[in-house]
Order: sequence, then structure tokens, then C-alpha cells
Amino acid sequence: MFYMMMRINFKTILVILVVAVLSSILTSWNGCGTGYFFRSGHHHRDRLANVEPGYQEIDCNINGGYLISCRREGDEVYIPFSFIHKYFEIYGKLVTYDGLERFEWLHSYSKIVSPKGRYDPRGVFMTFENYNVEVRERVKCVTGLDGVPMSTQWESQGYYYPTQIAQFGLSHYSKNLTEPEPHRKILEDGDKIKQDWLVPQGSVMSRPYDVQTNSYVLKYASPETSTSGISLSLDHVLSFVLKLDLSIKDNGSITVLMQHREKRDFYHLHYTTTNIPLQSLNNHIYYGIGSTNNLWRRLTRDLVVDLQKGLSFNDKGKSKKLSRSKLKLLKIILNGSGKIDNVSLSTSEHMEQFYDSAKWFVANQNVSSGGWANPVRRKVANGMGTLDPGWYSAMGQGHGISVLSRAYYHSGEERYLQAAVRALKPFRIASSRGGVEAMFLDKFVWYEEYPTTPSSFILNGFIYSLVGLYDLKTIASGKDSLEAQELFDKGMLSLKNMLTLFDTGYGTTYDLRHFTLKTAPNVARWDYHSTHINQLLLLSTVDSDQVFGITAERWIGYMNGKRAAHN
Repeated sequence: MFYMMMRINFKTILVILVVAVLSSILTSWNGCGTGYFFRSGHHHRDRLANVEPGYQEIDCNINGGYLISCRREGDEVYIPFSFIHKYFEIYGKLVTYDGLERFEWLHSYSKIVSPKGRYDPRGVFMTFENYNVEVRERVKCVTGLDGVPMSTQWESQGYYYPTQIAQFGLSHYSKNLTEPEPHRKILEDGDKIKQDWLVPQGSVMSRPYDVQTNSYVLKYASPETSTSGISLSLDHVLSFVLKLDLSIKDNGSITVLMQHREKRDFYHLHYTTTNIPLQSLNNHIYYGIGSTNNLWRRLTRDLVVDLQKGLSFNDKGKSKKLSRSKLKLLKIILNGSGKIDNVSLSTSEHMEQFYDSAKWFVANQNVSSGGWANPVRRKVANGMGTLDPGWYSAMGQGHGISVLSRAYYHSGEERYLQAAVRALKPFRIASSRGGVEAMFLDKFVWYEEYPTTPSSFILNGFIYSLVGLYDLKTIASGKDSLEAQELFDKGMLSLKNMLTLFDTGYGTTYDLRHFTLKTAPNVARWDYHSTHINQLLLLSTVDSDQVFGITAERWIGYMNGKRAAHN
């Protein structure tokens, strides 16, 4: 009996020691790049130890070019994921689900969003409710003059890029449909809601009746020599979208004082009557809103975005991210003279920002050509002619039409419909003559995102232009609808016949430069590849041709590591 007990105790102790040693070894392995080795020729992985018996360090000769350190277990070879990630463009990370750690392997960093139903031109635009255009690094600021983004993508000084402005508008339109109602508080309307403004000596404030607005407004005047101005003290958090109607003179300005609640830093946002889009000096940021010439206009500003862009501008373009929860709004200050009305703070004003975009497209369209010019030089690829400032983009035209179609549907104002219909003109003019129409093999019409010579045949921009045409043909009526329908049908015929030319067997190409320039294929990044798929899934909801659904499923497979069969 004593002997049996000794045997049991000895076995128990041995098991405990082995478990302890293994646990210590496993714990010493961590990190995706060094701790994970993948078995050559197998579909599973093991986590290994440096000194675990049965494993040995060996060199792996990579295509006769160089050596890396691997591990061997019998006939199995384990290769570091850090090598696999770079060599095969595979993505992976450690994740924890329900307390259990595992390694997540992905062939693509993008995701597909399946349509919830038939695409509706009156509703959300694709997945744009997830876009935050104004915070992109290549956006200099949202201008005070127009309330739309100014791009620095191809020119550092900043310029108006129609495609970007349309995406800004479409994202806010989509957010308005998908987000809950914003929290909104009216601060001053000159009539029913009045605030106790601090009016220093020498300044005056009144609330007269204004004939233009047909309402009472707040009228003020503060000497130019005044350092304080007329002010309203606040203590607001989270609601950082300022909206107000204003009519101020050339010497006027509106300043918003904000503070970081942890750092205790103060920030001054100045909205002045200059035409300079953005200036910044330390924590004083200036946005030009232009002269109102004693006319009323509406100003809608996301104060946090304005602050971020101002601080980034001050720090040579380095992106600044500020948490809204850590900021506080302290004061609104009126300088100079003018009138304001309907001052409010809210968590969002998506439709106001959408209409800023729609109004820009009406005001900045070339009426005779129907186009929105891109005012920068663009070199798409070696071997293609440079696009001089003033070129039109089918994607920009299509996006603009999508904005204007929704503005017409939502408001009923004819000016939006008229501008959308005029925007069809470049679709009928050859890209070589200033339009966006190209021909593939003299047979299939293609609407060019970049009207290059030779043609580039960019896929995502072409499909976006088709979506714009579909929007207009659906929302318009009569001959306007028929004109958009004709252009849409021609483009869809081309797409159905040319779609598989973009298929590489493991992904997609961004364009067809390998055909027009006889160069290597311009393989699409995964985010563009997923855009191609999302576009096809949208088209499959409005067109019964199976080519869209079948092709989309094959391309989704490429994102999961599948490849076309070998011969």
C-alpha cells in the first residue's frame, strides 16, 4: 500500500512539474512576429517554445535569395508570421473572444457591406454613412466661405475638389438617415429666447425687427479698439456644432472660446470677414467667412473639426485628434458690428452640411458645359498625357448628380434638378475634347474618372458615375429621366462586357493601363477591391443580370485567399 502511494505521489509530482515547465515556456512566447510559427504544408498552427524538446532552429532558404530563421519538428517546418505577413501580404493579430486568446488570420484588411435591400436614390448613398470626409488628412479645412472641404491631395495650398465635396455632402445626407435625432439647443433667436449677453462700456446691443428675415434679431456694435467684445458665457460639452444666421459688416467677427478639460489649454476660433480659408497662430485659429454685404447667410460649423484642422495647420499639417468628451465650450464673443439670429448648438447638423455641398454644386457649375472643373494639374501614370487644370471627371460629375438629385428630392427646388441635368453634358463629349466619354476598342462607351490620353478605364470611378446617372433617371421625370436612362444603359452594357477584364484571378485591377499602355497591371489595393465588390452588389439590386452577383462572389473569395484554378 505504502509503495502504491509513493508511486501515485511521484506521478502526481511529475505531472505538476511538467505542466509548470510547459506553462512557463508558453508564457515566454508572445507577439505575432516572433511567437507564432506556421507549419509548412498544413492548415493549422501551433504556439512553440524556444527550448521545447523535439524542436530545433533551422534556416529557411527563400527562393535562393536569402535565409530566415525557422523551426523544425520532425518533418514539419514552422515559419515566422512576421515573414509570411510581408512576403504574402497576409494580415494577422492576436484577439481575445470570451476570454480565450487566438490568432486571427486575414487575407484582406477591408470588409464587404452587403446591401440591406434594393438601392434607393432617395436614401443612403452606398456605405457613406461611415465616411468622415472632413477629418481626412488630405482635407485642409471646411471653408468658412462655402462650408465645404478644401483638398490638398494634389496641391498643398488647397483647392476645391468636386469629388471630395460631393462625398462630404453624401456622407452627411446618409448620416442624417441613419443616426438618431441630434440634441439641439437654441441659444438666441432675438425674440422668444434671449440670453444675458455681457455688453462692455462703449458697446451697444438691441433686438430690432428685421424686414429681411421677418423676425426679431440681435443687433450689436462693438468698437474696433475693444479687446473683449460682446460676449455670452457658456458651459457646454458634447454639443459642438454651431449654427447661426448672420449679417455682419466688414469689420465684424465672431469668436468661440474653447478649453481642453484635462490640459486646461484655451483655444480661440475666429470667424472673420476675410476671404482667407485658414490661418493659425498658436491657439488662435482664423477662418475667413467672407463679407456678407449686409445680406443674411447661414453659418454651420463643427467646432471640433475646425479646431483640429487649425491645430494641424499650425503644426505643419500633422494630424491632430481631439476627443470631443475632453473639450468644453466657454464663450461666444461678438466683435465689430452686425446682426445675428437663430444661434444654436447641437450634436450634429447633417442636412445643413449636405445643403452646403448641394449649393456649392449649383454655384460653381459651368452652365454652358455642365461640368465642375478640377483646378489642378494631374499626372495619372507614366505614358499618359498630363491633365491640365480645368479637366472634368466622370466620378465627380456622377457624385455631383447624386448630391443634386437628393437635394431636389428633399427640397423640391428646381435649381438642383436643372444643375443635375446640365451635368449630363460631359458624358456626351469625348474625353479628348474636354468631356468624359471614352471608347473601348471603338465599341463600348466608358465614362472616365481621369480623361487621360490614352484612356485609363478606371473601374470604381466609372461605376460611381453610373450610380449618379441611375439616381437622376429615378428621381427626374420626362425627357430629363430619359436622357439619364440612355447614358446609364450604354454604360451598363459596357460594364457587363468589360467587367472581367479587371479580374486578375486573385484580385482586381484599378484600371486597364496594362491594356492601353502595355505595362504591368495596376493591381487594386484591398480597399479599392472591396469598393469594386460593394459597387457590384449595389448594381445587382437594380439589375437582374447575374454577372454582377457572380463576379462579386468570386471577388469576395479573393479577399479570403481563394485564387482562380491553374490550367
